[in-house]
Amino acid sequence: MLLDRFRLDKKIAVITGAGKGIGAAISLAFAEVGADVVIAARTPSDLESVARQVRAFGRRAVVVLADLSTRAGMSAVVDAAIAEFGAIDIVVNNVGGTGPSPVMNVTEDGFRSALDWNVTTAFNMSQLAIPHLLIREGASIINIASAAGRFASRGFVAYSTAKAAMLQLTRTMAADLCPKIRVNAIAPGAIQTAALETVLGNEAIRKALTNGTPMKRIGTTDDVALGAIYLASSAASYVTGKVLEIDGGLQTSNLPLPIPDL
Repeated sequence: MLLDRFRLDKKIAVITGAGKGIGAAISLAFAEVGADVVIAARTPSDLESVARQVRAFGRRAVVVLADLSTRAGMSAVVDAAIAEFGAIDIVVNNVGGTGPSPVMNVTEDGFRSALDWNVTTAFNMSQLAIPHLLIREGASIINIASAAGRFASRGFVAYSTAKAAMLQLTRTMAADLCPKIRVNAIAPGAIQTAALETVLGNEAIRKALTNGTPMKRIGTTDDVALGAIYLASSAASYVTGKVLEIDGGLQTSNLPLPIPDL
């Protein structure tokens, strides 16, 4: 049955930034279609809540509290997965994010931090997991990027640059690792998460985001999670080095921040 190709039975998935938002939604979606998960973040209560929901699907959940900004933190996540399950089949590099700021307000350290938090984290986790992924059939890496990596948006010089680099990291790793490991990215548009609420609290910006999206709505975390199921599953066994744009049909930025002219 073709629908069976979307199942993740007997798969072990590692998801970073899994305590809330997109990471939590992907963790639950993977569990619903049969995967056991290793979920990592820094807030115990968030992770335990996700773990309880995973277990309600009859799947196993390993909670790892770690500083995911460091390679040592990523290594602890990989070690926990191997200790508990002896294998890793799927890695979802979801941790990341950087707030908006006018270009002249971005410090050198802030710019470097955006690159580290969004790109180096994905590189570190992937490199640490690759030896384990190589010995599994159908292994997959999914990087959660952003539509901001494709469009020029005022106030996002650090974030957009980092997410653009993440897209190129995806393509280059895919070239290096095929045919053993597939590497793809998801580039969400505006998704209803706690992180976006800092912007959505402004009603004018909320309306502009909605009206500027061809589908005329803000996306949900489930929209992204469904895409992750596809990319992680054998349904996408002929897909690597690609970017799945889950953005409501955007062709240009729809985020009008009140950034003053110079």
